[in-house]
Amino acid sequence: MSPVPLVFEAAVTRPLSVVFRAGEAWEGHDYTVEVVAERQGLDGFDVVVDFRDLEAALDRSLAPLQGKLLSDLGLEGPLALATRLAAELAPFVPLPARLREVALTDGRGRRMAVRP
Repeated sequence: MSPVPLVFEAAVTRPLSVVFRAGEAWEGHDYTVEVVAERQGLDGFDVVVDFRDLEAALDRSLAPLQGKLLSDLGLEGPLALATRLAAELAPFVPLPARLREVALTDGRGRRMAVRP
């Protein structure tokens, strides 16, 4: 019986401050954005993905959102935000690794994740 290959994960995090609009009310949120990539086994350097590449892709995706009113960008809530980030970041995770999830954790420790 051959051993089952292990699945490894690598994650990077970045802070994000945004504002959502609900009706006439504005609501600011500070999040920790976590991006998790996974793959079976490791590459020749014993890593899942190059952290620097994943961090750079995340930084590029977050820069235009930082401090913005997200409804002006067509994003009506945290789910839309996480879904957009997952769609933007998935192409930057090189095969055979894949994007496992994008999670948002607010200042109270409440966490939501999107798994593409």
